[in-house]
Amino acid sequence: AGIKRPITLIRTPMLSQVDAVVQFCETSYNTQADVIAALSGAARRKGKVHGIILMVEMGDGRDGIMPEDLNGMVGQVMDMPGVVLKGIGANFACLNKAAPKAADMSALSDLATDIEGAYGPFLRTVSGGNSANLPWALSDHATGRINDLRLGEALLLGVDPVSGDHIAGTYQDAFTLVAEVIETDRKSAPPIVCLTNPTLSRLRLLPEINDTTRLILALGRQDTDISGLTMPLGHTLIGATSDHLVLGTTRPMSCVGSEKRFQMNYSALMHAMAAPDVAVEMREDRPFSIRPTRPDPVKHLALV
Repeated sequence: AGIKRPITLIRTPMLSQVDAVVQFCETSYNTQADVIAALSGAARRKGKVHGIILMVEMGDGRDGIMPEDLNGMVGQVMDMPGVVLKGIGANFACLNKAAPKAADMSALSDLATDIEGAYGPFLRTVSGGNSANLPWALSDHATGRINDLRLGEALLLGVDPVSGDHIAGTYQDAFTLVAEVIETDRKSAPPIVCLTNPTLSRLRLLPEINDTTRLILALGRQDTDISGLTMPLGHTLIGATSDHLVLGTTRPMSCVGSEKRFQMNYSALMHAMAAPDVAVEMREDRPFSIRPTRPDPVKHLALV
């Protein structure tokens, strides 16, 4: 893609992709000794040194090395040629949705200091989590050793993932999902059908909208998280299948070939960006100037 800056893989690499990880990424986040050993071999074959950041389990319940096992893993990494330990990191508010606390950040800082005391090398990166940590990072208290956040939702959608609040100074409409109308007509509610399997009756969608204009769009569950879409003004979601989205509307009838636009939450955006049939276009992508402001009290914090 022509990106010249260093790239970091923030998920533990798959064993089947270690050669590609070493080729395209300067650093990767890791939890498994076998994977790091494979990265070591791939780096040596390519004549490179690959950076390793160890993820620590700090209560989210997703990925990470247990804190009591961290020192042993550090020792193993330092004995492997072709890789270098660059730091540690942790994750919060992803699996259990619990907002991180200052005590969690302090504990992660202490782990970094303990590793340096036991093994000697300075850890360049102490990654304190994701967008859920931004309110903590921008608060008045000290950030300790934390000097890195892995931001997605906060930057892309301007939303705090824990509270759902909008973040001051950010935009919530940077992304728009556009779908084309492929059918439009007035239809009554579908008749009740006798189903051979009684359990299926509980799964049928029974819309409250009767005898209204219905639009069918070329968009479905294979393309995005339908529940994460904000309906256009005057439109109501009736249902969706794998590749059809059905809307009811009180607006003047749209013509076939017209477009409907949706705002997305993070889940819907993630699915749409990864869907092979959803084209991604950059529009009005131009730099803008920012007025100089007073020095940021946490300007040392790298937001990546």
